[in-house]
Amino acid sequence: MSSGHESLKQMRFRIPSQLQAFTFSLYNKSVTFFSLSPFRFLKRLLSKTLRLLSASFRMDTADDDVWSFISAPPSPEPLFLVPLRWWSEANAALYGSSGGENKGVLYNVTSCLSQKKLDKDDFLSEIVLDMMRVGERGTGQEEGVSGSDTGTGDLSLALISEWMFLRAFKWHNDMKDVGSFLEPADIVQDLLSLQIRLSFSCNTNSLMIRINQKDNKLRDFDRACTIFCAESGLLEIWDFSGQTNQFFMDDRKLFGDCGQPHEEMILELQVYGVAVASETKREKMMTDQFRIEASPISGSMNTNGDVDDVLFSRFNHSPPLYGSYNNACALGLTGLYNLGNTCFMNSALQCLAHTTELVNYFLGDFRKDLNSENPLGMNGKLALAFGELLRKLWAPGATTVAPRNFKSVIAGFAPQFGGYSQHDSQEFLAFLLDGLHEDLNRVKCKPYIEVKDGEGCSDEEVADEHWRNHVFRNDSIIVDLCQGQYRSTVVCPVCKKWSTTFDPFMYLSLPLPSAPMRTMTLTILSTDGTTLPVPVTVTVPRDGTLEDLVQALSVACSLRDDETLLIAEVSDNHIIGYLEKPSDKIDRIRDWGHFVAYRVLKDSQGSHFVVFTHLHENKSEFVGLYSGKKVGVPLLSRMSNFSEGSEIRKEFLKLLNPILKPVVEIESSNGHDHKQPDTDPDPDPDAKAESILDEAADLDSESESAALGCDFQFYLGSYLCKDYKIEMDKPVPISTLTFDKVVSVVVSWPEKMVNDYDTSLLNVLPKVRETPPFSSKSQESVSLYECLDAFLKEEPLGPEDMWYCPSCKIHKQASKKLDLWRLPEILVIHLKRFSYNRFSKNKLETFVDFPIDDFDISNYMVHKNSQVSHRYMLYAISNHLGCMGSGHYTAFIRHGQSRWYEFDDSNVFHVSEKQIKKSSAYVLFYRRISDTVHNIVQ
Repeated sequence: MSSGHESLKQMRFRIPSQLQAFTFSLYNKSVTFFSLSPFRFLKRLLSKTLRLLSASFRMDTADDDVWSFISAPPSPEPLFLVPLRWWSEANAALYGSSGGENKGVLYNVTSCLSQKKLDKDDFLSEIVLDMMRVGERGTGQEEGVSGSDTGTGDLSLALISEWMFLRAFKWHNDMKDVGSFLEPADIVQDLLSLQIRLSFSCNTNSLMIRINQKDNKLRDFDRACTIFCAESGLLEIWDFSGQTNQFFMDDRKLFGDCGQPHEEMILELQVYGVAVASETKREKMMTDQFRIEASPISGSMNTNGDVDDVLFSRFNHSPPLYGSYNNACALGLTGLYNLGNTCFMNSALQCLAHTTELVNYFLGDFRKDLNSENPLGMNGKLALAFGELLRKLWAPGATTVAPRNFKSVIAGFAPQFGGYSQHDSQEFLAFLLDGLHEDLNRVKCKPYIEVKDGEGCSDEEVADEHWRNHVFRNDSIIVDLCQGQYRSTVVCPVCKKWSTTFDPFMYLSLPLPSAPMRTMTLTILSTDGTTLPVPVTVTVPRDGTLEDLVQALSVACSLRDDETLLIAEVSDNHIIGYLEKPSDKIDRIRDWGHFVAYRVLKDSQGSHFVVFTHLHENKSEFVGLYSGKKVGVPLLSRMSNFSEGSEIRKEFLKLLNPILKPVVEIESSNGHDHKQPDTDPDPDPDAKAESILDEAADLDSESESAALGCDFQFYLGSYLCKDYKIEMDKPVPISTLTFDKVVSVVVSWPEKMVNDYDTSLLNVLPKVRETPPFSSKSQESVSLYECLDAFLKEEPLGPEDMWYCPSCKIHKQASKKLDLWRLPEILVIHLKRFSYNRFSKNKLETFVDFPIDDFDISNYMVHKNSQVSHRYMLYAISNHLGCMGSGHYTAFIRHGQSRWYEFDDSNVFHVSEKQIKKSSAYVLFYRRISDTVHNIVQ
């Protein structure tokens, strides 16, 4: 029972013919609808549950099939009335001259406008259409059937289902080739939503349609008058949906049980693109009133459906498209809301939602292929949810869609996608395509197929046999479009025995060949206070060692013979580890990490490394610990004298010498001199630093104590703890917090010292490898063909993948080679950007130079078919931006012939073709193009 209308039962019945289905809403409180016994039983059963609102029925089912429809998901299919010529053009282009399976039933329609007086001041205006069934013909294109709605005096219309309308609308829009942009006002003007009352007349053997002013808005009713009240009074309506024919089945018993042949049903009808009659025609009809007495209106009126379910309910709220298309509706350029870390899903969905062949399939009658018996699928639920989502994305004037229902359904197939964690778009894509295949597998019962021995047969014979066996068990739109076949050859390294198999693939996962050299940037710091921190960029072998890196850095920074480099990793302004073994591989050094190299003297007997970590102290204090914020890059020095804390201070001041601000002396009003920062850009920093050090050395204990309130404070360890505070006149207990001759000291910076030193020089610490945020091409670049070469090259199997050689009778570490044998219509290429080793997980930012208009794989095919093209055109890209675990997914989509758009969740932007080539490209979608088309383009 509909919420808010407890006295009114709203029931949706699906009454399909042999080909299509028709869903309508019936408002009646106590009417028995069908005389067939299964439906009487089903009606009584459903009346006890809330399923009464959305149950799906089939009139041609047997009793045993009734239960299967109790759990079937609702599938409302609104009806659309369009010009016959408009529909015939699209139908012929989509299905050929035969028109496919869309056979039409012709109705001659007589229309009139009547009025009935309800009271002295109120009249009920009503359009009455009397539909006389003429008979069944083909697609409305045979001789004697008018395909024009102009010039003959009669209006020829077509009644079609929603999926028929969407496919035809998309075809007409594609034919215009104007960027798929439609003005919102034009869409609203061309589309009219009407509430109609349908009844069956046993006396005249016709259907009666009543459109009254009470059920509709005044402007909609007025427009309906101009459409249906033709001057001749005669219309032609061809029913290609197969719905109205149901009312003439079973000897006109559809309404027989109720005993009231004129019982009315309220339906929602969408009228699109129908030319209106002139005002004179309408005025003529208005003069002929009261010709037909209107039937009593039973029940009450309510608009069908919910705002989220009505396809065209928001035409006047079209989504803004950034750039120069702010006020345009773009067919197919519809964003998806991010439900919480669902950018990976949105990116993959947009790529599939712009795969033309897949879109046409799901905008069509894909339900005929639903496989509810496949235990590997979702009983068709995933395909239904995906089809519903595609229809929302391609609805004219559609706004941003929230894919909540789809996300819930996909989680039932792959539970890992049920939460709100970030996932991989390629992994999601693999699960989705597999789930759609199983839901749409045309093979209801997979046969057992024994694999035959291919010994002595040619590769062509074996490959064709394997493919036939595969299709015998797997036959779906996904297989038709996305699956290819490769040949796998394994060779024994000892006896050279080889074995060949042919396996299907859904996509190609291509490795990114590593460049032989790697560019790295580290920051060089002195340990004697002689130079500023300097970033140095060097090039080393990608598979090199720490020794190679140190050697390159030594040359770059002109290292002295008595010096060496100590490399450390810095994170959150403190050292988290050191690299000391010369044989360590540099692949442990991550591109996004921050590494420094300290110039230290070679082995100094009895000395310790002292690491100074900077901290801006806060005034708050708790249980002996001072709070503060670590800043800047840590400084390092070698020390052997820890007799007094003042030695720590003196060493630290020496390290700060390069960043000391210049000072000048000015005379105050009381005659005393004061030091202030000098604005002269060319002072002598060495002389000023020397004077400060001399001044510090000459301070007596009294003056030193007075100065400590605004001086640096030093603490052993990692925190500002009173128990580990270093006193200036006492020895430093280095044994307390010393590890492997490394003494950690935290330095608290008072505000005065922050002003005296240029601390910004300590805050610049570049990454090992910076990637420009808007650069389309990094220093490291490979072509897509090189990736394909790496994928197809022969390589030895790993120790965990040993192959049993039938000749040697033992497992061998054989070599394996892949070859492309059969290519799909849609070629999906996954670039393996994420690498893993025992030390780290890394993302490869390698720029892949991929072809856009002509990806020619002819030279990579070991089996060439002259009838099939091996050229492809790029039409979609799933991008991954950022690093692992904290990245973001977007999509680039080719829309139309050469226009590209970026889909960033709910936002859609126009981009140029030059902008789509980025190092963030992750999954590439290619469509096969014929050699003829390629030659024309050339």
